[in-house]
Formats: sequence, structure tokens, C-alpha cells
Amino acid sequence: MSFFAPKLGIDLGTANTLVFLPGKGVVLNEPSVVAVSEGDRKVLAVGIEAKEMIGRTPDNVVAYRPMKDGVIADYRVAEVMLSYYFSKVLGKWNFFKPDVLVSVPAGVTSTERRAVVEAALRAGAKNAYVIKEPILAAIGAGIPIQGAKGNMIVDIGGGTTDVAVISLGGIVACTSVKCAGNKLDQTITDYIKRTYNLAIGDQMAEEIKVTIGAAVPRDEELSMTVKGRDYITGLPRTAELKTNELVKALGRDLRNMIGAIKTVLQETPPELAADIIDQGITMTGGTSQLRDFPELVFRRTGVKARLAENAYYCVARGTGIALDHLEVYKKSIIAKR
Repeated sequence: MSFFAPKLGIDLGTANTLVFLPGKGVVLNEPSVVAVSEGDRKVLAVGIEAKEMIGRTPDNVVAYRPMKDGVIADYRVAEVMLSYYFSKVLGKWNFFKPDVLVSVPAGVTSTERRAVVEAALRAGAKNAYVIKEPILAAIGAGIPIQGAKGNMIVDIGGGTTDVAVISLGGIVACTSVKCAGNKLDQTITDYIKRTYNLAIGDQMAEEIKVTIGAAVPRDEELSMTVKGRDYITGLPRTAELKTNELVKALGRDLRNMIGAIKTVLQETPPELAADIIDQGITMTGGTSQLRDFPELVFRRTGVKARLAENAYYCVARGTGIALDHLEVYKKSIIAKR
């Protein structure tokens, strides 16, 4: 690596953006949110500061999430966010433009891919490369993807669930469903509205999911007090929520995710299917950390599943490793532009 061109790996997620600096590791992990003032379209805050404004802003401040379902929905805001992260990581005085490698969902179209490359270049990258998330997740999870053995990776983030079978450094079968962490949060919000007549915010929903959520019913339930606003009286109120009712509420979304895994298993060539039965399924991404998720996958597919070490950081780590060995992973890298 030349001293002059810094390299950055970016896990550009729907919920969070992680930046990997080779030699340093993950140097930035912030929500993919930008707060903009309505009138003059001025950017007020990015990342953590902007997320704290969600649901708490005056009318003239809008918190945007530029990413939807793993792809760029608001191009200009995405660009602002990326350039903010570049300068935050590299410092204001860096005169050399970085080479940037960005992750994209497996099911991304060529237009969406181009949008990511364009946004990165306009945000100040010298070169921008994109690689599909399952490949990066596999690299980050330490799976030897160049071998002839089939490996199945399930990467569940905020916006998308990406499922892929990887062999000889490429994707053999894959699918991507727009059902992941954010969808679970939404389902929890709806469930609490329906069942308890309580209005809760996005952050409360996420907290419930992390604190007491699970993928299969448990004998020893966890419980938590939910705070929100009563729909009828309009006054603040609390309710007691338990794990198993949440498992039931999330059932449909979890079925969608499992459905994606089954689809890919059905499309997998028999030789590779045999490998997957031996190796098991590797799960990465923040949402795969939902309690007992690997257990649910095993019950529904009959294939052993395991959570990768540091599942949340796998894609970001993968971008870092791929940057250091661009030659090796050339096959998987799309569009240099």
C-alpha cells in the first residue's frame, strides 16, 4: 500500500455504517442517519448525533436515512454522509483521496451498484470498488472462500437478509429479501400498538428486540417494561412485555428470512449441498444475534447453523481483508469506475 493513497473499507448499511481502516480495524461505527433542516436544506448532524434527533426533532429538522433496504434511496444525502465519514476517519488535512471498497447487497441491480460507486466518488474517493455483502461477510468470518468446498452464509442486517452459497471465490446461488432488523422493529411497534394501545418510538422498539427478543419460544422468559404513549388518553404509560409473545409476533418476519435460506438451499447443486450439511450455515450481521436464531434455522432446515465470531463486524472486516488482497479477490470485485 502506497503511503499516499489511504484505503477505506465501508460496510454501508441501512441501519449503521462501519468504516474499516487497514491496520487499525473498524474505526467508525455510526447510524446511517443525516439530520437536515427543511428550509435551507442544511446538514445539521450526521451519524450518532443525527440518530439521537430521530423522533425528537422540531418540525423544521428532518432526520433522513439515505439507505433503504441496503441500497441508496436518497442519493444527495448518502453523498453528504459518506464525505462526512471520509473526513472524520482521515482527518481534515488528508490531501490524498482514498481508495474505497463498499459492500452492496447480493440482489443489487447494476443501477443501484452504479449509484453506490458514483456516491463514493463524488464524496471524495479516488477509486471506488463494490463487492457483494455475502462474499465480504464470508471473508470476515474467516471462511476460506477460494476453496472448492461450498459454504453457506446468511448475512442479516438492518435492511436486508442476504443468503448465498459461495464456492471457488464466487457466489453460486443467492437471494436477498428486504426483511431484516428494521422490519422486526416495525413489527414490534405494530404489535404493541395493537395489543397494548401504546405508541412507541423506533429506539424503544429496537431496545425491546435486543433486550428480550428471541427466535424460538423459551422456557425461561425474559420480560421488560415498555414505556410509550397511550393511544386513547394520549398520556405516557408503561406495559409489561415478555419474550414468548414477542416470538409469536415476530413469527411471520422470521419465516420470511428462513424462506430465503430454504430458497437458496433448493437452488444449490447437490455436491455443494453435501458440503453445506457437513460445514453448516454461518450467520453474520447484527440481526443474526437475535437470541436462538441459529437454533430456529436448524429446526426449519435441518442444517446446523452457527453465529460467526463478532457477527456484527464481519462485513466491515471483510472489506478490510479484501482491500489488503485486491488481487486475490479480483474476481468478486465489480465495477472499478
